[in-house]
Amino acid sequence: MEAGRPVSLLKKGVDDLKETWAEEPDRFHEHHIDPFLLWCVKKGASDITFQSNRAVYCEIYGTLYPSTYRSFDAADMTAVITRLYGTEAIAILAGGADIDLSYEIMIDRFTRTRFRVNMTAILADGRDGIQVTMRTLPSAPPTMKQLNIEKAIVDAWRPRNGLVLITGPTGSGKSTLLAAGNRMLIESPHGCGKMLTYESPIEFTYDSVLSRRSLVAQSEIPRHLPSFAAGVRNALRRKPEVILVGEARDRETISAAIEAGQTGHVVYATVHTTGVAATIRRMVSTFEPSERSERAFSLMETVRLIVTQTLVPKIGGGRVALREYMPFTEEIRETLLNMTFDKWPFELIQMVSKYGRTMESTAREAMEKGLIERRHYLMYAMGTKEGKEAQALEDAENAAREEAEKQAQGGH
Repeated sequence: MEAGRPVSLLKKGVDDLKETWAEEPDRFHEHHIDPFLLWCVKKGASDITFQSNRAVYCEIYGTLYPSTYRSFDAADMTAVITRLYGTEAIAILAGGADIDLSYEIMIDRFTRTRFRVNMTAILADGRDGIQVTMRTLPSAPPTMKQLNIEKAIVDAWRPRNGLVLITGPTGSGKSTLLAAGNRMLIESPHGCGKMLTYESPIEFTYDSVLSRRSLVAQSEIPRHLPSFAAGVRNALRRKPEVILVGEARDRETISAAIEAGQTGHVVYATVHTTGVAATIRRMVSTFEPSERSERAFSLMETVRLIVTQTLVPKIGGGRVALREYMPFTEEIRETLLNMTFDKWPFELIQMVSKYGRTMESTAREAMEKGLIERRHYLMYAMGTKEGKEAQALEDAENAAREEAEKQAQGGH
Protein backbone atom coordinates (compact mmCIF):
# COMPACT_ATOMS: atom_id res chain seq x y z
CA MET A 1 0.00 0.00 0.00
CA GLU A 2 1.35 3.44 -0.92
CA ALA A 3 2.09 5.90 1.88
CA GLY A 4 -0.85 8.14 2.62
CA ARG A 5 -3.33 5.78 1.00
CA PRO A 6 -6.21 4.63 3.24
CA VAL A 7 -6.55 0.93 3.93
CA SER A 8 -8.52 -0.81 1.17
CA LEU A 9 -11.83 -2.39 2.13
CA LEU A 10 -11.53 -4.92 -0.70
CA LYS A 11 -10.64 -8.57 -0.14
CA LYS A 12 -7.41 -9.53 -1.87
CA GLY A 13 -7.86 -12.34 -4.36
CA VAL A 14 -11.65 -12.10 -4.23
CA ASP A 15 -12.52 -8.58 -5.25
CA ASP A 16 -9.48 -7.76 -7.39
CA LEU A 17 -11.67 -6.96 -10.40
CA LYS A 18 -13.33 -4.16 -8.43
CA GLU A 19 -10.16 -2.24 -7.55
CA THR A 20 -10.18 1.55 -7.42
CA TRP A 21 -9.39 3.64 -10.49
CA ALA A 22 -5.68 3.40 -11.28
CA GLU A 23 -5.70 6.83 -12.99
CA GLU A 24 -7.37 8.65 -10.09
CA PRO A 25 -6.06 12.26 -9.98
CA ASP A 26 -5.25 14.26 -6.87
CA ARG A 27 -8.12 16.56 -7.82
CA PHE A 28 -11.05 15.73 -10.11
CA HIS A 29 -11.72 18.21 -12.90
CA GLU A 30 -14.43 18.09 -15.54
CA HIS A 31 -12.23 16.31 -18.09
CA HIS A 32 -11.66 13.43 -15.64
CA ILE A 33 -15.36 12.56 -15.26
CA ASP A 34 -16.03 10.82 -18.58
CA PRO A 35 -12.93 8.53 -18.48
CA PHE A 36 -13.77 7.58 -14.89
CA LEU A 37 -17.40 6.79 -15.76
CA LEU A 38 -16.32 4.63 -18.70
CA TRP A 39 -13.94 2.74 -16.39
CA CYS A 40 -16.82 2.12 -13.95
CA VAL A 41 -19.01 0.80 -16.77
CA LYS A 42 -16.21 -1.48 -17.96
CA LYS A 43 -16.03 -2.93 -14.44
CA GLY A 44 -19.71 -3.85 -14.62
CA ALA A 45 -21.20 -1.07 -12.47
CA SER A 46 -24.97 -0.82 -12.70
CA ASP A 47 -25.05 2.29 -10.47
CA ILE A 48 -22.39 4.90 -9.63
CA THR A 49 -22.79 7.18 -6.60
CA PHE A 50 -20.85 10.40 -5.98
CA GLN A 51 -21.38 11.86 -2.52
CA SER A 52 -19.80 14.75 -0.64
CA ASN A 53 -17.02 13.67 1.75
CA ARG A 54 -17.20 10.04 0.62
CA ALA A 55 -15.38 7.92 -1.92
CA VAL A 56 -17.22 7.14 -5.15
CA TYR A 57 -19.12 3.84 -4.90
CA CYS A 58 -20.05 1.47 -7.71
CA GLU A 59 -22.81 -1.09 -7.34
CA ILE A 60 -21.80 -4.33 -9.05
CA TYR A 61 -24.33 -7.19 -8.94
CA GLY A 62 -26.10 -5.60 -5.98
CA THR A 63 -22.95 -4.96 -3.86
CA LEU A 64 -21.27 -1.59 -3.27
CA TYR A 65 -17.53 -1.22 -3.89
CA PRO A 66 -15.41 1.93 -3.37
CA SER A 67 -13.99 3.04 -6.72
CA THR A 68 -11.75 5.90 -5.56
CA TYR A 69 -9.23 5.97 -2.72
CA ARG A 70 -9.93 9.61 -1.91
CA SER A 71 -13.17 11.11 -0.65
CA PHE A 72 -14.76 13.80 -2.84
CA ASP A 73 -14.70 17.31 -1.40
CA ALA A 74 -16.76 20.30 -2.52
CA ALA A 75 -14.46 21.12 -5.44
CA ASP A 76 -14.63 17.54 -6.76
CA MET A 77 -18.44 17.50 -6.49
CA THR A 78 -18.65 20.84 -8.29
CA ALA A 79 -16.66 19.36 -11.17
CA VAL A 80 -19.05 16.39 -11.33
CA ILE A 81 -22.33 18.29 -11.36
CA THR A 82 -21.00 20.97 -13.72
CA ARG A 83 -19.89 18.33 -16.18
CA LEU A 84 -23.19 16.45 -15.99
CA TYR A 85 -25.62 19.37 -15.94
CA GLY A 86 -23.99 22.81 -16.05
CA THR A 87 -23.07 25.68 -13.77
CA GLU A 88 -26.69 26.36 -12.78
CA ALA A 89 -26.99 22.98 -11.01
CA ILE A 90 -25.63 24.33 -7.71
CA ALA A 91 -28.25 27.08 -7.61
CA ILE A 92 -31.08 24.64 -8.39
CA LEU A 93 -30.00 22.24 -5.65
CA ALA A 94 -29.53 25.10 -3.17
CA GLY A 95 -33.09 26.17 -3.93
CA GLY A 96 -34.50 22.91 -2.58
CA ALA A 97 -35.13 21.05 -5.84
CA ASP A 98 -33.54 17.85 -7.09
CA ILE A 99 -32.43 17.31 -10.67
CA ASP A 100 -33.24 14.37 -12.96
CA LEU A 101 -31.53 14.08 -16.31
CA SER A 102 -29.92 11.72 -18.77
CA TYR A 103 -26.25 11.91 -19.67
CA GLU A 104 -24.36 10.27 -22.49
CA ILE A 105 -20.74 9.84 -23.53
CA MET A 106 -20.06 9.56 -27.24
CA ILE A 107 -17.16 7.13 -27.60
CA ASP A 108 -17.17 7.36 -31.40
CA ARG A 109 -19.69 8.15 -34.16
CA PHE A 110 -21.59 4.90 -33.61
CA THR A 111 -21.01 4.08 -29.94
CA ARG A 112 -22.30 5.85 -26.86
CA THR A 113 -22.77 5.10 -23.19
CA ARG A 114 -25.84 6.53 -21.45
CA PHE A 115 -26.78 7.16 -17.82
CA ARG A 116 -29.87 8.13 -15.87
CA VAL A 117 -28.85 10.76 -13.32
CA ASN A 118 -30.36 12.15 -10.11
CA MET A 119 -28.79 14.99 -8.12
CA THR A 120 -30.05 15.68 -4.61
CA ALA A 121 -28.88 18.03 -1.85
CA ILE A 122 -28.00 16.23 1.40
CA LEU A 123 -26.42 16.87 4.81
CA ALA A 124 -22.82 15.62 4.81
CA ASP A 125 -20.77 15.82 8.03
CA GLY A 126 -22.95 18.62 9.35
CA ARG A 127 -22.77 20.72 6.18
CA ASP A 128 -24.72 20.98 2.96
CA GLY A 129 -23.57 18.41 0.45
CA ILE A 130 -24.70 16.63 -2.71
CA GLN A 131 -25.35 13.06 -3.78
CA VAL A 132 -25.28 12.17 -7.48
CA THR A 133 -26.69 8.76 -8.43
CA MET A 134 -26.03 7.49 -11.95
CA ARG A 135 -27.72 4.40 -13.41
CA THR A 136 -25.88 2.81 -16.32
CA LEU A 137 -28.13 2.27 -19.32
CA PRO A 138 -27.49 -0.22 -22.14
CA SER A 139 -26.78 1.30 -25.55
CA ALA A 140 -29.76 -0.60 -26.98
CA PRO A 141 -32.94 -1.83 -25.29
CA PRO A 142 -32.88 -5.54 -24.35
CA THR A 143 -35.24 -8.04 -25.96
CA MET A 144 -38.05 -9.83 -24.16
CA LYS A 145 -36.14 -13.09 -24.72
CA GLN A 146 -33.02 -11.70 -23.05
CA LEU A 147 -35.10 -10.79 -20.00
CA ASN A 148 -36.78 -14.23 -19.93
CA ILE A 149 -40.24 -12.67 -19.99
CA GLU A 150 -43.02 -15.21 -19.56
CA LYS A 151 -44.97 -16.15 -22.69
CA ALA A 152 -48.27 -15.12 -21.06
CA ILE A 153 -46.94 -11.57 -20.66
CA VAL A 154 -45.57 -11.46 -24.21
CA ASP A 155 -48.88 -12.68 -25.63
CA ALA A 156 -50.87 -10.04 -23.72
CA TRP A 157 -48.44 -7.18 -24.30
CA ARG A 158 -50.10 -5.67 -27.38
CA PRO A 159 -53.85 -5.22 -26.89
CA ARG A 160 -55.85 -3.25 -29.44
CA ASN A 161 -56.36 -0.47 -26.90
CA GLY A 162 -56.36 0.18 -23.16
CA LEU A 163 -53.84 0.31 -20.33
CA VAL A 164 -50.81 -1.91 -19.71
CA LEU A 165 -49.33 -1.19 -16.27
CA ILE A 166 -45.81 -2.17 -15.17
CA THR A 167 -45.40 -1.87 -11.41
CA GLY A 168 -42.83 -2.44 -8.71
CA PRO A 169 -40.57 -0.61 -6.24
CA THR A 170 -37.82 1.79 -7.27
CA GLY A 171 -34.95 -0.01 -8.99
CA SER A 172 -36.99 -3.09 -9.89
CA GLY A 173 -36.38 -2.90 -13.64
CA LYS A 174 -39.73 -1.42 -14.72
CA SER A 175 -38.16 0.87 -17.31
CA THR A 176 -36.04 -1.97 -18.69
CA LEU A 177 -39.10 -4.18 -19.10
CA LEU A 178 -40.98 -1.37 -20.83
CA ALA A 179 -38.06 -0.77 -23.17
CA ALA A 180 -37.95 -4.46 -24.09
CA GLY A 181 -41.69 -4.37 -24.77
CA ASN A 182 -41.28 -1.27 -26.92
CA ARG A 183 -38.53 -2.96 -28.90
CA MET A 184 -40.77 -5.97 -29.52
CA LEU A 185 -43.52 -3.69 -30.83
CA ILE A 186 -41.16 -1.70 -33.04
CA GLU A 187 -39.57 -4.83 -34.53
CA SER A 188 -42.84 -6.68 -35.10
CA PRO A 189 -43.56 -7.55 -38.75
CA HIS A 190 -46.13 -4.79 -39.16
CA GLY A 191 -44.42 -2.32 -36.82
CA CYS A 192 -46.21 -0.31 -34.15
CA GLY A 193 -47.12 2.81 -36.12
CA LYS A 194 -46.40 6.07 -34.32
CA MET A 195 -45.10 5.62 -30.76
CA LEU A 196 -44.83 8.59 -28.41
CA THR A 197 -42.98 8.29 -25.09
CA TYR A 198 -42.95 10.71 -22.15
CA GLU A 199 -40.16 9.93 -19.69
CA SER A 200 -38.27 11.55 -16.80
CA PRO A 201 -35.54 11.20 -17.83
CA ILE A 202 -35.25 9.33 -21.13
CA GLU A 203 -33.42 6.11 -20.29
CA PHE A 204 -33.43 3.97 -23.42
CA THR A 205 -33.30 5.26 -26.96
CA TYR A 206 -34.42 3.32 -30.02
CA ASP A 207 -32.09 4.70 -32.69
CA SER A 208 -30.51 1.27 -33.22
CA VAL A 209 -33.87 -0.54 -33.40
CA LEU A 210 -34.80 -0.56 -37.07
CA SER A 211 -38.29 -0.81 -38.54
CA ARG A 212 -39.87 0.59 -41.69
CA ARG A 213 -43.34 0.55 -40.11
CA SER A 214 -42.57 2.29 -36.80
CA LEU A 215 -41.89 5.90 -35.88
CA VAL A 216 -40.74 6.70 -32.34
CA ALA A 217 -40.67 10.19 -30.79
CA GLN A 218 -39.40 10.59 -27.22
CA SER A 219 -40.07 13.60 -24.98
CA GLU A 220 -38.41 14.27 -21.64
CA ILE A 221 -40.32 15.63 -18.63
CA PRO A 222 -39.94 18.49 -17.69
CA ARG A 223 -37.41 19.39 -20.38
CA HIS A 224 -39.85 19.20 -23.30
CA LEU A 225 -43.21 19.23 -21.50
CA PRO A 226 -44.05 20.23 -17.90
CA SER A 227 -45.68 17.00 -16.66
CA PHE A 228 -46.75 13.47 -17.57
CA ALA A 229 -50.38 14.58 -17.64
CA ALA A 230 -49.46 17.31 -20.14
CA GLY A 231 -47.63 14.65 -22.13
CA VAL A 232 -50.70 12.44 -22.47
CA ARG A 233 -52.84 15.42 -23.48
CA ASN A 234 -50.15 16.33 -26.00
CA ALA A 235 -50.18 12.77 -27.39
CA LEU A 236 -53.91 12.89 -28.07
CA ARG A 237 -53.28 15.73 -30.54
CA ARG A 238 -50.58 13.81 -32.46
CA LYS A 239 -52.50 10.72 -33.61
CA PRO A 240 -50.29 7.99 -32.12
CA GLU A 241 -51.02 4.28 -31.93
CA VAL A 242 -48.88 3.73 -28.80
CA ILE A 243 -48.32 6.06 -25.84
CA LEU A 244 -45.78 5.44 -23.07
CA VAL A 245 -46.10 7.36 -19.81
CA GLY A 246 -43.00 7.17 -17.61
CA GLU A 247 -44.95 7.28 -14.35
CA ALA A 248 -48.66 7.42 -13.49
CA ARG A 249 -48.43 8.78 -9.96
CA ASP A 250 -51.07 11.48 -9.67
CA ARG A 251 -54.75 11.96 -10.39
CA GLU A 252 -54.24 14.10 -13.49
CA THR A 253 -51.88 11.64 -15.16
CA ILE A 254 -54.03 8.61 -14.32
CA SER A 255 -57.16 10.36 -15.62
CA ALA A 256 -55.40 11.32 -18.84
CA ALA A 257 -54.07 7.77 -19.31
CA ILE A 258 -57.55 6.29 -18.80
CA GLU A 259 -59.00 8.76 -21.30
CA ALA A 260 -56.32 7.85 -23.85
CA GLY A 261 -57.02 4.14 -23.36
CA GLN A 262 -60.74 4.71 -23.80
CA THR A 263 -60.23 6.58 -27.08
CA GLY A 264 -58.53 3.70 -28.89
CA HIS A 265 -54.86 4.08 -27.93
CA VAL A 266 -52.60 1.57 -26.23
CA VAL A 267 -51.08 3.23 -23.16
CA TYR A 268 -48.12 1.82 -21.23
CA ALA A 269 -47.29 3.28 -17.81
CA THR A 270 -45.37 2.48 -14.64
CA VAL A 271 -46.79 2.63 -11.11
CA HIS A 272 -44.94 2.32 -7.79
CA THR A 273 -46.95 -0.54 -6.30
CA THR A 274 -46.22 -4.13 -5.29
CA GLY A 275 -48.93 -6.35 -6.74
CA VAL A 276 -51.89 -6.56 -9.11
CA ALA A 277 -54.53 -5.88 -6.43
CA ALA A 278 -52.43 -3.12 -4.84
CA THR A 279 -52.08 -1.38 -8.22
CA ILE A 280 -55.83 -1.04 -8.75
CA ARG A 281 -56.31 0.07 -5.13
CA ARG A 282 -53.53 2.66 -5.36
CA MET A 283 -54.76 4.15 -8.62
CA VAL A 284 -58.35 4.41 -7.39
CA SER A 285 -57.24 6.01 -4.11
CA THR A 286 -55.68 8.99 -5.96
CA PHE A 287 -59.19 10.27 -6.75
CA GLU A 288 -61.50 12.18 -4.42
CA PRO A 289 -63.94 9.94 -2.51
CA SER A 290 -66.90 11.42 -4.38
CA GLU A 291 -65.53 10.37 -7.77
CA ARG A 292 -63.77 7.11 -6.91
CA SER A 293 -66.62 4.85 -7.95
CA GLU A 294 -66.92 6.42 -11.42
CA ARG A 295 -63.16 6.53 -11.99
CA ALA A 296 -62.70 2.98 -10.68
CA PHE A 297 -65.14 1.61 -13.25
CA SER A 298 -63.47 3.65 -16.01
CA LEU A 299 -60.11 2.20 -14.97
CA MET A 300 -61.46 -1.35 -14.95
CA GLU A 301 -62.99 -0.91 -18.41
CA THR A 302 -59.57 0.23 -19.69
CA VAL A 303 -56.93 -1.95 -17.99
CA ARG A 304 -55.63 -4.88 -20.07
CA LEU A 305 -52.53 -6.19 -18.26
CA ILE A 306 -50.71 -5.58 -14.96
CA VAL A 307 -47.18 -6.85 -14.37
CA THR A 308 -45.39 -6.40 -11.03
CA GLN A 309 -41.64 -6.97 -11.03
CA THR A 310 -38.97 -7.07 -8.34
CA LEU A 311 -35.27 -7.97 -8.37
CA VAL A 312 -33.87 -10.48 -5.87
CA PRO A 313 -30.20 -11.42 -5.20
CA LYS A 314 -29.26 -14.48 -7.20
CA ILE A 315 -27.27 -17.35 -5.73
CA GLY A 316 -23.76 -17.08 -7.15
CA GLY A 317 -24.03 -13.36 -7.94
CA GLY A 318 -26.26 -11.03 -9.91
CA ARG A 319 -30.00 -10.61 -9.53
CA VAL A 320 -33.05 -12.45 -10.82
CA ALA A 321 -36.38 -10.85 -11.73
CA LEU A 322 -39.56 -12.18 -10.11
CA ARG A 323 -42.90 -11.22 -11.62
CA GLU A 324 -46.56 -11.29 -10.64
CA TYR A 325 -48.96 -10.68 -13.50
CA MET A 326 -52.51 -11.02 -14.74
CA PRO A 327 -54.08 -10.24 -18.13
CA PHE A 328 -57.46 -8.54 -17.67
CA THR A 329 -59.63 -10.44 -20.14
CA GLU A 330 -63.15 -9.36 -20.99
CA GLU A 331 -64.45 -12.10 -18.70
CA ILE A 332 -62.40 -10.86 -15.74
CA ARG A 333 -63.38 -7.23 -16.29
CA GLU A 334 -67.05 -8.18 -16.60
CA THR A 335 -66.92 -10.09 -13.31
CA LEU A 336 -65.38 -7.15 -11.47
CA LEU A 337 -67.65 -4.57 -13.06
CA ASN A 338 -70.64 -6.46 -11.69
CA MET A 339 -69.56 -5.83 -8.09
CA THR A 340 -68.75 -2.68 -6.09
CA PHE A 341 -65.15 -1.52 -6.41
CA ASP A 342 -64.47 -1.87 -2.66
CA LYS A 343 -64.67 -5.67 -3.15
CA TRP A 344 -62.11 -5.70 -5.95
CA PRO A 345 -58.89 -6.04 -3.87
CA PHE A 346 -59.97 -9.32 -2.24
CA GLU A 347 -61.41 -10.65 -5.50
CA LEU A 348 -58.25 -9.73 -7.42
CA ILE A 349 -56.06 -11.61 -4.95
CA GLN A 350 -58.05 -14.75 -5.72
CA MET A 351 -58.08 -14.06 -9.46
CA VAL A 352 -54.30 -13.63 -9.80
CA SER A 353 -53.62 -17.19 -8.67
CA LYS A 354 -56.33 -18.49 -11.03
CA TYR A 355 -55.89 -16.37 -14.17
CA GLY A 356 -52.32 -15.09 -13.82
CA ARG A 357 -49.36 -15.78 -11.59
CA THR A 358 -48.59 -14.71 -8.04
CA MET A 359 -45.26 -13.45 -6.78
CA GLU A 360 -45.23 -16.32 -4.27
CA SER A 361 -45.43 -18.98 -6.99
CA THR A 362 -42.72 -17.26 -9.05
CA ALA A 363 -40.44 -17.04 -6.02
CA ARG A 364 -41.08 -20.68 -5.14
CA GLU A 365 -40.12 -21.80 -8.65
CA ALA A 366 -36.94 -19.70 -8.53
CA MET A 367 -36.03 -21.24 -5.16
CA GLU A 368 -36.66 -24.79 -6.41
CA LYS A 369 -34.39 -24.09 -9.41
CA GLY A 370 -31.64 -22.97 -7.05
CA LEU A 371 -31.72 -19.37 -8.26
CA ILE A 372 -32.61 -17.65 -4.97
CA GLU A 373 -32.21 -18.43 -1.28
CA ARG A 374 -35.03 -19.81 0.83
CA ARG A 375 -35.20 -16.65 2.94
CA HIS A 376 -35.97 -14.55 -0.14
CA TYR A 377 -38.75 -16.94 -1.10
CA LEU A 378 -40.24 -16.65 2.40
CA MET A 379 -40.39 -12.86 2.04
CA TYR A 380 -42.99 -13.30 -0.71
CA ALA A 381 -44.66 -16.41 0.72
CA MET A 382 -45.59 -14.98 4.14
CA GLY A 383 -49.35 -15.04 4.56
CA THR A 384 -49.94 -17.90 2.16
CA LYS A 385 -50.58 -21.47 3.22
CA GLU A 386 -47.44 -22.68 1.46
CA GLY A 387 -45.41 -19.90 3.02
CA LYS A 388 -46.60 -20.69 6.53
CA GLU A 389 -45.78 -24.37 6.04
CA ALA A 390 -42.31 -23.49 4.70
CA GLN A 391 -41.72 -21.09 7.59
CA ALA A 392 -42.82 -23.72 10.13
CA LEU A 393 -40.45 -26.25 8.53
CA GLU A 394 -37.56 -23.79 8.63
CA ASP A 395 -38.28 -22.91 12.26
CA ALA A 396 -38.29 -26.62 13.15
CA GLU A 397 -34.97 -27.13 11.32
CA ASN A 398 -33.42 -24.16 13.12
CA ALA A 399 -34.67 -25.42 16.50
CA ALA A 400 -33.25 -28.89 15.82
CA ARG A 401 -29.92 -27.39 14.77
CA GLU A 402 -29.74 -25.26 17.94
CA GLU A 403 -30.60 -28.27 20.10
CA ALA A 404 -27.88 -30.34 18.42
CA GLU A 405 -25.34 -27.55 19.02
CA LYS A 406 -26.31 -27.37 22.70
CA GLN A 407 -25.91 -31.11 23.08
CA ALA A 408 -22.56 -31.01 21.32
CA GLN A 409 -21.38 -28.24 23.65
CA GLY A 410 -22.66 -30.19 26.68
CA GLY A 411 -20.71 -33.23 25.51
CA HIS A 412 -17.50 -31.24 25.71
